[in-house]
Amino acid sequence: MIVLLGVLVVILGFVTRRNPVLVVGVAGIVTGLLGRMNPLEVLAAFGRSFADSRSVTVFAIVLPVIGLLERYGLREQARTLIGRLGKLSAGRFLAVYLLIRQVTAAFGLNSIGGPAQTVRPLVAPMAEAAAERTTGGPLPDRLREKVRSFAASSDTVGLFFGEDCFIAIGSILLITGFVNSTYHQQLEPTQLALWAIPLAVCALVVHGARLLLLDRKLEREMALHAAENELPPPPRAAASRTGNGSEEAGK
Repeated sequence: MIVLLGVLVVILGFVTRRNPVLVVGVAGIVTGLLGRMNPLEVLAAFGRSFADSRSVTVFAIVLPVIGLLERYGLREQARTLIGRLGKLSAGRFLAVYLLIRQVTAAFGLNSIGGPAQTVRPLVAPMAEAAAERTTGGPLPDRLREKVRSFAASSDTVGLFFGEDCFIAIGSILLITGFVNSTYHQQLEPTQLALWAIPLAVCALVVHGARLLLLDRKLEREMALHAAENELPPPPRAAASRTGNGSEEAGK
């Protein structure tokens, strides 16, 4: 039972808001020493764990590459590219990305997207540029964060509901292994993958609709922001008001 004091170290570390990596590392060392392991055995255990889960820590190699690409204009090029697609709004662009993310995840291509390697340097800047073009002006910080959150949600929802349609994903294999060994059933991964398809379609429809409604929300909130700060209305809002006024005058 004394080995469980490592859990107490984790709780105290998070309560005092210490660095998570430092907290987990100290908790591992404490647990190993309380379990009567010498320092070399603790170090070897850390090495084995890192090697066994190297696919999880591969992002540590990707992040410096993404940082260099951003430094040399990746985000600016993404905004320029979306600026050439005049009819593509932020909601439509994110809905298309949601579909692509879900389809690729269903075929096991999980590494194509991701918050670090795709959303931050490419998807979010392109969505922001599309939103600025459709609303007719630079976005305030609050709306900019909303667009970024929708960009992240399109990646997360697409991956979460798409990967379960792939029979070789870890979650499917874990469920089938647990059910077959615990309840002595003959559950096949293909059965779970097939049942995951209707749920993935529902997620695509629901979240896709939310993304398509994002454009109207942005236009309304931009007009409200202009009114609250006594700014001239966005060009699209001004154009719609002028059109309504001319129609009334004609009547």
